[in-house]
Amino acid sequence: MTSQHSSSGSVRTALVVEDERTINDALAQRLVAEGFRVVQAYDGPAAVELAAVKRPDVVLLDVMLPGFDGLEVCRRIQADRPVPVLMLTARDDEADVLVGLGVGADDYLTKPFSMREVVARVAALLRRVDRAAALAEERPGSITVGGLSIDPGTRRTTVAGEPVHLTPTEFDLLLCLAREAGQVLTRDRLLREVWDWGDAWGSASAARTVDSHVKALRSKVGAARIRTVHGVGYALEAIAG
Repeated sequence: MTSQHSSSGSVRTALVVEDERTINDALAQRLVAEGFRVVQAYDGPAAVELAAVKRPDVVLLDVMLPGFDGLEVCRRIQADRPVPVLMLTARDDEADVLVGLGVGADDYLTKPFSMREVVARVAALLRRVDRAAALAEERPGSITVGGLSIDPGTRRTTVAGEPVHLTPTEFDLLLCLAREAGQVLTRDRLLREVWDWGDAWGSASAARTVDSHVKALRSKVGAARIRTVHGVGYALEAIAG
């Protein structure tokens, strides 16, 4: 488990958004036990308001909510400020997952889920946030692969000179592939290096997480840039334009 304190030393805040109170309370209790400060919302409008006021470090967000749904909540939260979002969904349909990733979610879990897995996913998200902050301070040089340019320090990406908006997870995935452009990286390696998951997550759902994010990333940087090696993983290729 990563430390539940920010770089400034303050306790991290988790926003739990779930209209089923028993699930909401169970999530909140477990996160409190893990050292988080927790705020709770039970509908879309309240979630957006709390996110603006409490400035959470991570958001656990159910898709189906009263008022407006979790996708709209995620869209509005991310428009205000970038924050890692773990979507909780009752459906594992790829189209639904891709929509969630498209509006700024970093990861997703399908119900029913174990509290252990929730905690592990949240911890991994926050470790990645810490790692990205440390990398930004180092101000490393940009990486260019074909017409694709990636600046790890500013976390900006351009394709043929045009800016491309990527979610934090999409950026980390692209950066991982770009650092070894042309080389095939296995799903297990991507899970370790991008999602910071250990061997315990080598499951079908974990593989789908990688595949879903790759599909979302392809829609933004161009499908031909990311080559699939079936049964193995993915490689970033240098192409013109």
